[in-house]
Amino acid sequence: MSELNNIALKILNNGKGILAADESTTTMTKRLESVKVQSTAKNRLLFRETLFSASGMTEYIGGVILYDETIKQITSKKNKIPELISAMGSTPGIKVDTGAKVLAGSTNEKITEGLDGLRERLKEYYKLGAKFTKWRGVYNISKEHPSKLSIQSNAHALARYSALVQECNMVPIVEPEVLMDGDHSAKECYEKTSEVIKKCFEELILHKVDLKGIILKPNMILDGNKCKNKISNEEVAKLTLKCLKASVPSEVPGIAFLSGGQSEIEATENLNLINKYNDTNFIMSYSYGRALQQSALKLWSQDTKNVEGTQKIFNQRAKMNSLAAQGKWSKELEN
Repeated sequence: MSELNNIALKILNNGKGILAADESTTTMTKRLESVKVQSTAKNRLLFRETLFSASGMTEYIGGVILYDETIKQITSKKNKIPELISAMGSTPGIKVDTGAKVLAGSTNEKITEGLDGLRERLKEYYKLGAKFTKWRGVYNISKEHPSKLSIQSNAHALARYSALVQECNMVPIVEPEVLMDGDHSAKECYEKTSEVIKKCFEELILHKVDLKGIILKPNMILDGNKCKNKISNEEVAKLTLKCLKASVPSEVPGIAFLSGGQSEIEATENLNLINKYNDTNFIMSYSYGRALQQSALKLWSQDTKNVEGTQKIFNQRAKMNSLAAQGKWSKELEN
């Protein structure tokens, strides 16, 4: 097995998943202000260090995606953030795209930027301790979208990024996110997501990316958030599996879903059902941000010194998702 394949499996094996703590300073500021905490570098670090040093990290979190600010920060115990994550038995990773900008030629769509100077940045992140990376392409659904231009452009960028990451001996997370904003049906989400993922793999293969050394981070197949007739969780799981079985080459070791606007419980329940029905060789796990952190953040905001209480809530959410990644979760365990 290749070194990259080993890293990917270490991150996702044994019911472990990924904590997406790669919110940009702007996003993190919104999150903190929503719970009335001032967004300073110190407070952003304090919240993240509280989570990264929780016991649940060792048991349930195989990897943590960091942001540029965070990977360079020093903890209260004077060690570097990647060192803290590694000491907890988890793997440090880094978000390397520079955000989604308006796509020239289709102004209602986005293209993710960040390829310029990426090779040099990757070398720096590798030296800082990162073992994997993340790049997110975003697609919206409407009658005309995602356009062929958006699907092609973002797939091309994801493939170029992945090739550069593997050249630097790190595992690329490939994240093509078809957004749930809109009134589209799950059927439309299924069709568009299938098209997006297939094009991504065409480009990855063209760019000679080793598929055994990547992690796919897709959306689940869901109705749009404004859709009137919602499908059941069972149907979400079955459609998601059907889509991935038809679109993802068998060499890919693992799939870590994004929570994409689902509530904490919803994201856990859907992941659990996907694993109950999973008849593939893919590891199906989680790469959640808000769905792992939101309840912990709410409690922490009431008293930022309440490390133990915050960690207890985080540990519980991480445990629930770990069980869901093995198809062993049930609602009764939530209490």
